[in-house]
Amino acid sequence: MSDLAKTPATSTEEPGAPAAGGMTATAPAAEGTAAPVPAVDPRLLIREEGIKGYWSEFGRKVRGGELGSLPVFVGLIVIAVVFQFQNSNFLSASSVANIAVYSSGIGIMAVGIVFVLLLGEIDLSVGSVAGVGAAVWAVLNVNNGWNDWTAILVAVLSGTALGALHGFFFAKIGVPAFVVTLAGFLGWSGLQDWMMGGEGSINTPSGSVVENLTNYFFADKAAGYGLALVAVVAYAASLLVDSKRRKAAGLPARPTAEVVLRTGVVAVLCFVVAYVLNEPSGARGLPLALVLFLAVLVIADFVARRTAFGRQVFAVGGNPEAARRAGINVDRIRITVFAVSGTLGAFGGLFIASLSGGATKNVGAGNTLMLVIAAAVIGGTSLFGGRGKVWSALLGMIVIQSIQQGLNMIGMANAVQYMITGAVLLAAVVIDSVSRRTQKTAGRA
Repeated sequence: MSDLAKTPATSTEEPGAPAAGGMTATAPAAEGTAAPVPAVDPRLLIREEGIKGYWSEFGRKVRGGELGSLPVFVGLIVIAVVFQFQNSNFLSASSVANIAVYSSGIGIMAVGIVFVLLLGEIDLSVGSVAGVGAAVWAVLNVNNGWNDWTAILVAVLSGTALGALHGFFFAKIGVPAFVVTLAGFLGWSGLQDWMMGGEGSINTPSGSVVENLTNYFFADKAAGYGLALVAVVAYAASLLVDSKRRKAAGLPARPTAEVVLRTGVVAVLCFVVAYVLNEPSGARGLPLALVLFLAVLVIADFVARRTAFGRQVFAVGGNPEAARRAGINVDRIRITVFAVSGTLGAFGGLFIASLSGGATKNVGAGNTLMLVIAAAVIGGTSLFGGRGKVWSALLGMIVIQSIQQGLNMIGMANAVQYMITGAVLLAAVVIDSVSRRTQKTAGRA
């Protein structure tokens, strides 16, 4: 939803003036009266007030339940402080590298789940689809001698086909997404088991593309700092282009000071991470897994925020019937979203196979599904549809992996890790529910 849709009407608006957009207009003046005062978008006044105006706006959003990613960032700070106090190596180079690598596969799968959650639906089959993707690659590449890239492509496309099948039964036949993906969870687990055969595991060949997904690091320091520089420049350019477009359309735009401040914060974060990963003691450089994860996030974010398809996904998630009446092909959007989820599920399965040393019957099993959904929800994507960001997959996965990394470093049992992760997931859903209720009370839902 655009900022304009969120701007409440104010008493300063005159008849004949637009309700939003920052454009000024005047009502026809009665004969013999003073000239009318132009209607001004209240957000322009906020920005003119500088820091005081932004602080007031921030307080208004918090009181209105618009928390955004604030709880996630607060949680990450708390996690870092607590575990660093317990173990001084928690923020070391090797620890940060481990968090980045182990977050990649599950995080990529979580990106697909974000799109499904934006529809207000759920995909319970993503773990099994990941297992099938790994099994298809292993059987074709290792057992039948197919080329690495061809086998990977077929494996990823197999996930696309399975996801589209789920979407077809949901959109065209009318089977609830919960039921059809639960059936997929069971059925594709059996297919994975059957494909793996009696031994149940196929080792990853040394030096293969799949092995390098999580085991290759860019040792040259220029790679880490170069990626950080590209990220900062791209972020600054996106802000400037957005501001230019909004000004050209007569809409409120971020002032230059805000663009500089936002870019500075992102620059600090990016270069600190690059410095830590390039630290001689412990880390091996920039992980390829992190680069691929970030590439998926950037592409998915562009699709979600800058394309007609992305806007239609939000519209269908917000109100399917209204979207249908607006001319959106709801069935096509639903099928495509589940196909995206299946594609990224199979791709993420290759990362899991790389971490485990090969394709096994256990790829995608266990707590994989729970972690994927938890990452999307903890990062800020609503379970109720129509609200969320692709980057929530990254934030949520960092939270989960940081908790697991910290608990492992202090020798905590797996059972305790599951309980803590479950509690964090519950807290995220509670925050989302309370936030939605607060917004309804404030009249901003």
